[in-house]
Amino acid sequence: MRASPWLPLSAFLLALGPAAHAERAYSTNEDDGTVTVIDADRSAAIATIAVGKRPRGLALSPDGKLLYVAVSGLSKCPPPMTDADCAKLVRDPGADGIAVVDTAALTHTRTLGGVSDPERVAVSRDGRELYVSEEDAARLAVLDAVHGRVLATVPVGREPEGVRLSPNGRWVLVTSEEDNRVTVVDAKSHAVRAQATVGQRPRDVAFSADSRFAYVAGEADASVYRLALPGASGVTEILKLRHEVRPMGLALDAARGRLYIGGGRAGTVAVVDLAGPSLVAEISCGGRPWGIALGAGGRRLFSPDGPAGDVAIIDTASGTVAAKVAVGKGPWAVVAGP
Repeated sequence: MRASPWLPLSAFLLALGPAAHAERAYSTNEDDGTVTVIDADRSAAIATIAVGKRPRGLALSPDGKLLYVAVSGLSKCPPPMTDADCAKLVRDPGADGIAVVDTAALTHTRTLGGVSDPERVAVSRDGRELYVSEEDAARLAVLDAVHGRVLATVPVGREPEGVRLSPNGRWVLVTSEEDNRVTVVDAKSHAVRAQATVGQRPRDVAFSADSRFAYVAGEADASVYRLALPGASGVTEILKLRHEVRPMGLALDAARGRLYIGGGRAGTVAVVDLAGPSLVAEISCGGRPWGIALGAGGRRLFSPDGPAGDVAIIDTASGTVAAKVAVGKGPWAVVAGP
């Protein structure tokens, strides 16, 4: 008989072994140009850092010493604004860039330029390259993280958003919302290796631990797709969530075979057992779960809620919200690390 998907908290913590180092979470606040730093163990905000206009995606360097934040001078265009109306808004191209934060000093040290309307950013395994989705330019930009130079630009499809590096460091995957497409880019040569059509308006990507498979969810059709790497072969819709769910951020707990999906305006985080695959549960956290992140060996999940201006800290063992931490205006994404 199959075990319950929710373990007792005491058993779960025992399985994790000795206590981990203190953990932080960093939340971008799109509407006030800041990053909030959260002490995850105390469920408390400890700092607010101004980083530039409209911060969205963010990523930590491999050693955790630097935080990279995508900032944009392109005005926010929420529904029901049309593309024509958005085009009339004032734009500040000088504000586009990747803000760099020193995580020890908790200060914004510089901003790397050369990119256009960056939405998300990923970091190479050696920390020397940044992979940036340029939403308005339909490109992936590759930056030298040390010197700030643009090393390459790669056409990937209209409205690229999600950009993730595979665990083995070999592949960068980029989702294109308008084209319902995922592009596989060689992280070393910066050449396109493959492309695949997935669900409607794909927002994010998650990888299996061995980098053999990628998972992509479609915002507009509540779909979950799997594809094999590096050739983007065997593209298969493995699950359809209820139509109210609007998949946004993804987080994969490889050790437990679970995929977490921020459900957007559904107000929940979906928990998918990849062995099925099947929906295990939806964790109600209110508001609009967006760019989610796992931390603490998989026992915590962080979920920003833009309308409420807070980040929910979810206990994944019990599937409940353990705390909510007030952050800035319009939290968009979160990343966790020591």
